[in-house]
Amino acid sequence: MENGTFVGDILILEGLNVTSQSFTLAFILLLLIYIFILVSNIGLVVLIFRSKSLQQPMYLLVCNMSINDVLGATVIIPHFLRDLLISDSERYIHYIDCAVQAFCVHLHMGASHTVIRLSRCRSVIFNPFCDNASLFKLSCESILINNIYGLGYTVVLLGSSLGSVTITYLRIAMVCLSSKNKALNSKALQTCSTHLVVYVILMVSGLLIVILHRFPLLADLRKAASVVGHVVLPALNAVIYGLQNKEVRQMIKTLFHNNKVT
Repeated sequence: MENGTFVGDILILEGLNVTSQSFTLAFILLLLIYIFILVSNIGLVVLIFRSKSLQQPMYLLVCNMSINDVLGATVIIPHFLRDLLISDSERYIHYIDCAVQAFCVHLHMGASHTVIRLSRCRSVIFNPFCDNASLFKLSCESILINNIYGLGYTVVLLGSSLGSVTITYLRIAMVCLSSKNKALNSKALQTCSTHLVVYVILMVSGLLIVILHRFPLLADLRKAASVVGHVVLPALNAVIYGLQNKEVRQMIKTLFHNNKVT
């Protein structure tokens, strides 16, 4: 089908390789993760907007992150769930819908650029969802320029991110080393360690997706990295950046206490 004549704007999505024995478990797990992402992130946004004490730059940043995570998860996970319920022959998507999904995926990952439209002679998306690299592979033309631009953009984006995070953590480490306040150092270590774990997962999954797109034989590993980057991280962000925060937890307790009294 990949080398066959392209007809219309219908593309075939290559889904996750889930056995019949693990289908139910995979579906329930994905659904629960999606529900948790929606409830936790939207709940944080509502809590921040309702509480004047939380309407500060730090919590507005958390609010923006939560909205971004809901967008990223909603673009990806419902398609995963749908694909688990249908057969391979029915797992198709219109090209326009595919382009919109690819744009939203890259918008979520920090790359809000449009998809260049190339001529197409293939109709199989070798990925569980649409992204720029998958769309480029539909073309029979040379995509050298697209690869150079994509790799260059990735190097600049990830390089600047890694550089700024490294400088920030070095400054935090210097302050902790020069400070004799054990309570403050312990709090900084606890906060930074959890943030650093999430950031490492983000960087590793992002790099794996970019690199493994160049190796078709490692498609299953690329799909796993995609799931981690677009499913697991939005769920972790709500816990790490929101629910772990003492002020947010206190506000949630106050809110539940007021509801019980009412």
